[in-house]
Amino acid sequence: MINTDFNSILELLQAFPDEQSCIDHLETLRWNGYIVSPFDPTSKVYKCKNNKYRCKNTGKYFNVRTQTLFDNTKVKLQKWFLAIWLVTSHKKGISSLQLHRDLNVTQKTAWFMLHRIRKCFGIENNNDLDNDVEVDETYVGGKNKNRHANKKVKNSQGRSMKDKTAIVGMIERGGKLNARKVDYVGVRTLTKEIMQNVKETANISTDEWVGYNALAKMYSHSIVKHSQNEFVNGDTHTNTIEGFWSLLKRGIIGIYHFVSKKHLQNYVDEFVFRYNTRKHGEAGRINALLANMTVRTTYDDLIGGVA
Repeated sequence: MINTDFNSILELLQAFPDEQSCIDHLETLRWNGYIVSPFDPTSKVYKCKNNKYRCKNTGKYFNVRTQTLFDNTKVKLQKWFLAIWLVTSHKKGISSLQLHRDLNVTQKTAWFMLHRIRKCFGIENNNDLDNDVEVDETYVGGKNKNRHANKKVKNSQGRSMKDKTAIVGMIERGGKLNARKVDYVGVRTLTKEIMQNVKETANISTDEWVGYNALAKMYSHSIVKHSQNEFVNGDTHTNTIEGFWSLLKRGIIGIYHFVSKKHLQNYVDEFVFRYNTRKHGEAGRINALLANMTVRTTYDDLIGGVA
């Protein structure tokens, strides 16, 4: 039976006081009594000592950590559970510096743990949206007024992407949210993103940006004219998605301070996950993540490539 009886850090520690209790919980969430080999799902599985199993077809040994975000790490599962609790329950996230103090691990380990957890947050960023849907974009990358004189970028105001990265967001009022990093905010890019995420029966509200000009051919499309200081026109507004942008930017500025383009989507996924699971309760949110923990990354993956 899946444990859902923990709604505070104290209750979490009482529910999972040792490594074995964490292992038992993960096995229930992942396999529910029927062990499946991660190397060959069709293979017979033999139970071995010390919570290990052997895949008959491949001859490989595995446990509940294998091919999950906990794979190939010496950090105890109780600390992983605490880290997941902290990053999912803090509305604006938690920094690696704070996590390293809370868990008594190095800052490098805390940073790695947070990034591994973020890799799993994408499970809540792929929803089919319908009914009344708001669409808007925002830009992440700093402001000229905050830069040193020799680092200012000319003509970078507004929707310029010379020094910023665009994110397009779509939110169903009273429902869920999707948000994606995009390379352009033109008609072709925005229309494609919306068609992939929003059903044809939806009523879409946007501002007057030209990137949304093609929507009227496929959707019931209403516009609010921000350039004319119009923010609500009957049922037409983008206030809900703009509220999420405010939360995202407060988190980036206040908690993380800087987010690279390479990892930006993972941070967006983090905020989307918390928003979309806001009604789950603490235990429900953690279990939703633990049940979909089979996305992992390596340290080399994180530090390699473009910043």
